[in-house]
Amino acid sequence: MDIRDKLFLTINKPLDFAFDHRVAGVFDDMVARSIPFYHEIQRIQADLVMDFLPDDGGVVCDLGCSTGTTLDYLVNHPHCPVSSRFFGFDNSVPMLEKAAIKLAGQIGSGRVILRSADLTDMPALPPCNVIILNWSLQFVRPIEREWLLKKAFDALSTGGVLLLSEKVLANDAMFNRLYIEHYLHFKKSQGGYTDAENQRKREALENVLVPYRLDENLRLLEIAGFQHRDVYFQWFNFVCMMAVKI
Repeated sequence: MDIRDKLFLTINKPLDFAFDHRVAGVFDDMVARSIPFYHEIQRIQADLVMDFLPDDGGVVCDLGCSTGTTLDYLVNHPHCPVSSRFFGFDNSVPMLEKAAIKLAGQIGSGRVILRSADLTDMPALPPCNVIILNWSLQFVRPIEREWLLKKAFDALSTGGVLLLSEKVLANDAMFNRLYIEHYLHFKKSQGGYTDAENQRKREALENVLVPYRLDENLRLLEIAGFQHRDVYFQWFNFVCMMAVKI
């Protein structure tokens, strides 16, 4: 059972957000209550991944795998080929420890491999069919995002796909304010995040999570080499994109 996220309930002056033991302990509850349609996106994404996996020898890399929820959805998908292998990369040891527990059976069978790695200093990725960046690129320093996406492009086989989910800024400040207001209403509706909790978390994330506009993200994908790009899901300022290597 997920531990309830109460990290920002009593903090007076939050420090910069970090994926430490405290966050890892409540992370599954935090993302489920903070990202609109979180589990539905995971289901949609898993269906899409199956379209790009070959019947034999497919490889998926999850960059910023956190507690392994995405990998868990994929390996348990009813249409997932049994020979597929999954690599999860994250720079947070506490997150990887949680993922190791969640995916213990699949790790034991060799289907899932977890690796400690910073997205700004990634080791060579294995040749793969699918790369996933779920709400991870926004935590990478802007100057290093182009490099990471180019590295992902180079690792993908022809016909492979990159799935990118991000919180984005609207092009128009008026819409940006409107979307943020709706997002705050959403968070309050998810088990009662208070205004104070929302404000404290926003302050903690201010210097850590740097969102781009949708067109900026699509442009980064184009620069990396992806000529085929599209949005497959959007809720106000939360967007899921896919880019195919041809």
